[in-house]
Amino acid sequence: MIEEEEIDLLLKDLYEVYGYDFTQYARASLKRRINRLWTLDKFPSFAELRYRVRSDPDYLKRFVEELTVNVTEMFRDPMYYRTLRAEVLPTLMAKPFIRIWHAGCSTGEEVFSMAILLKEARLLHKSILYATDLNPEVLESARQGIFSMSTMKQYSENYILSGGTTDFSTYYTAHYGRVKFNEELAEKMVFSTHNLVSDRSFNEFDLILCRNVLIYFTKTLQERVLTLFDESLAPLSYLGLGSKETLKFSSIQPRYKQLEGEKIWRKIG
Repeated sequence: MIEEEEIDLLLKDLYEVYGYDFTQYARASLKRRINRLWTLDKFPSFAELRYRVRSDPDYLKRFVEELTVNVTEMFRDPMYYRTLRAEVLPTLMAKPFIRIWHAGCSTGEEVFSMAILLKEARLLHKSILYATDLNPEVLESARQGIFSMSTMKQYSENYILSGGTTDFSTYYTAHYGRVKFNEELAEKMVFSTHNLVSDRSFNEFDLILCRNVLIYFTKTLQERVLTLFDESLAPLSYLGLGSKETLKFSSIQPRYKQLEGEKIWRKIG
């Protein structure tokens, strides 16, 4: 097992050598993930692990990917997407242009889900989806819009439960066990690295989605990120979080009203 002071050394290395600041991430989660790598990769000593992180770019990618990994799928929590369809998108119709930010987009499944919602609401033509993540490796995967065919049955079921009525397979082309989503969806997306810990706002948005990212942060960092989102949201815009995340007890809570049943808030103040 990795000791607490050894975790401190690794976090210091990541920040000083590469600029990755994980010091405000939830400690228990970090420790669990670092120990998982320690076990999987069978390091003979902590010194060897530290050396690999500091000097091997390929291993650094693996290490950061393990620390930032998020489980995601298309139309995850279908009722969430049903609420976006029924209550959020109709209020955005009058806008001349719609900006949406997927913060911590991981491999892109939720960004493509949103693009499909926008297309079916006839809003895709006047929308742009900004998809950001700390990890450039997963961003490259997301940018390609290619996913495993084996997941499509589940994604199709999620899509139908979310209120979708089209044949889901019309949105992608299958080839050798992989599927590629239509270019019409991807051309409305902008992928970029963005560090929620240290980077600032870069636009004004009508909807920000950041699901199951804040659970890995300390309360102090959660407050900082929520303030960043608040600064990035236009009046009467929306903020969507994950099922275990909330605005309760945050400084921005008084300016937001939660939609019934889901972790989606409208900015009212």
